[in-house]
Amino acid sequence: MKIVGVTACPTGIAHTYMSAEKLTITAEALGYEVKIETQGAKVENVLTKEDIATADYVILAVDKEIDTSRFAGKKIKKVSTSRAIKEADVVIDETVSGKGLISLEAKSSDVSSEQPSKASLYNHFMNGVNYMLPFVIAGGILIAISFAFGIDASNPDSDSYNALAAAFSKIGGDTAFGLMVPALAAGIAVSVAGRAGFAPGLVAGTLATVGGSGFLGGMIGGILAGYVAHFFANKVNVTKSLASIYQLIVVPLLGITIVGLAMVFIIDTPIAWVLNALTGWLNGLGETSGVVFGLLIGVMMAADMGGPINKSISTFSIGLMSAGVTAPIAACMAAGMVPPLGLALATLLFKNKFTKEEKTAGNSCWVLGASYITEGAIPFAVADPLRVIPSLMLGSATAAAISMGAGVTSMAPHGGIWVMFIPNVINHLFIYLLAIAAGTVVTAISVGLLKTPLNKRKNKEEMI
Repeated sequence: MKIVGVTACPTGIAHTYMSAEKLTITAEALGYEVKIETQGAKVENVLTKEDIATADYVILAVDKEIDTSRFAGKKIKKVSTSRAIKEADVVIDETVSGKGLISLEAKSSDVSSEQPSKASLYNHFMNGVNYMLPFVIAGGILIAISFAFGIDASNPDSDSYNALAAAFSKIGGDTAFGLMVPALAAGIAVSVAGRAGFAPGLVAGTLATVGGSGFLGGMIGGILAGYVAHFFANKVNVTKSLASIYQLIVVPLLGITIVGLAMVFIIDTPIAWVLNALTGWLNGLGETSGVVFGLLIGVMMAADMGGPINKSISTFSIGLMSAGVTAPIAACMAAGMVPPLGLALATLLFKNKFTKEEKTAGNSCWVLGASYITEGAIPFAVADPLRVIPSLMLGSATAAAISMGAGVTSMAPHGGIWVMFIPNVINHLFIYLLAIAAGTVVTAISVGLLKTPLNKRKNKEEMI
């Protein structure tokens, strides 16, 4: 029996590959032939026409819209990437037993569709974040590099002026950072309406930047642009002879005009006020308030390890970078690194409480944690959620609270340890490393104290 599948998560990083690996290992262990295509940062292990034609079943572990036209007529099981990771054996069993299978009609591979995407607002927003992240990451690092020449080296009026520093600042700060909100809005609009949403979404994001409503205005404008563009692109019928001109001229003109007027006269002013108030509050946080906010960040980052709760607080913190608030993203990165690092340490300190497979996974967690890939902790959480997840939340909260309380800031929203030692990316590097170390130790000790030794666990199972 042959199973093929596709995995894809909104960010295209961890869940995409972890779900593919879990499905592959489980299917092979059950004696099935399997091939899984991953649609992450790039499409890998691509399914050929022959692969699909000879497959008995198709598993789509996806959290975003993908082109499914090539699977028309096949027996399909559709699940989330999280479920594929946590219950791969159940998913495969349900697939081969025919439970919950669907059959899809052929769809156009065109990005536009007859109806707005059925993806949730969360998925639309995450698509926007995917568009925005390259600008934020590259821009933040380039700004930090410009500071390495001197804090005022990019200022032509300064005695320490350096032309290369000024160039890095112009590329990273003025240009890349300036495009982050337009990219966010465009990505959201494209997720809703396809290509038709790109132009009005980009304009909405640019107006949000100019008008001061920032990432909040960009998110609202992106959603509005997507649905306005979809309406004119797909709901208004025109004669075939005018269709090309209508799509090329009328749709973008109406979309940009309507969304632009809404941004200028309705959205920008109140949202700018909200963003300014929020920014002022965050910048004015005292040590105690910072610790409390850090605790909240840490708990949310570890609650579902790359799931909606985790992504909500990290996306919010990335958005704040557009307003010049960079402490929350530093706390997020620290809190996100701690779960895998803490579990890696726990497998070394409490070897009698982990299986051979978990110890092997613990070795991988050192690299995953250092790289800020929180999802590395998921297999441990799935195996023992009641003991592991609270431990992870406690450790992450510790790290984030120390980071926020000490006023640590980060110019890079991702990268983990690999970006920390670039000069000026992290402002209080020693304290930051101390926060991560403290969170790691707290996690490891908590897991070690709560988990039952393997021999006692085995005896208990035999008694049952």
